Amino acid sequence: MTALTLGQTLETEQLTVALTTLTEADVEALVAVEKLAYSHPWSLGNFRDAFKAGNLAQGLKAGDQWVGYFVAMQVLDEVHLLNITVAPTFQRQGWARCLLQSLSLWSQVHQASSLWLEVRESNARALKLYQAFGFEQVGLRKDYYPVGRSSREAAVVMRMALNSTQ
Repeated sequence: MTALTLGQTLETEQLTVALTTLTEADVEALVAVEKLAYSHPWSLGNFRDAFKAGNLAQGLKAGDQWVGYFVAMQVLDEVHLLNITVAPTFQRQGWARCLLQSLSLWSQVHQASSLWLEVRESNARALKLYQAFGFEQVGLRKDYYPVGRSSREAAVVMRMALNSTQ
């Protein structure tokens, strides 16, 4: 699957998908996707705070359906992936890789030297994807993610160096 730049569309045999900038008007739909995708989804407040902070937020949309999206924050020459989600009906089709490619391209254009993220230690599919994409584990944050009411699990901290386009 190729990377999309903002405003471009990708047409497959089944659907046409466009990369778009997310806005506050999308928040309720994004929360609905989060609830389907995660046991501990981002809340309405999490999304609103991300928009208020001016973070990068882009998504893939097929008609009126969200395929997936990401929210990222740039600080100096680093970009931190805060959230990446693919709707359950679109998982295992390469859309997360497409989102990562778009984020990587955006980051390089904005002169970032690296991408950072945290991922649940138990999320083997995501860990495999991130490693295949070029991320390397650089640390572990104990008790980072909630698992239930009284337990937590570690986050694997990952980093990917970027080649500057400049």
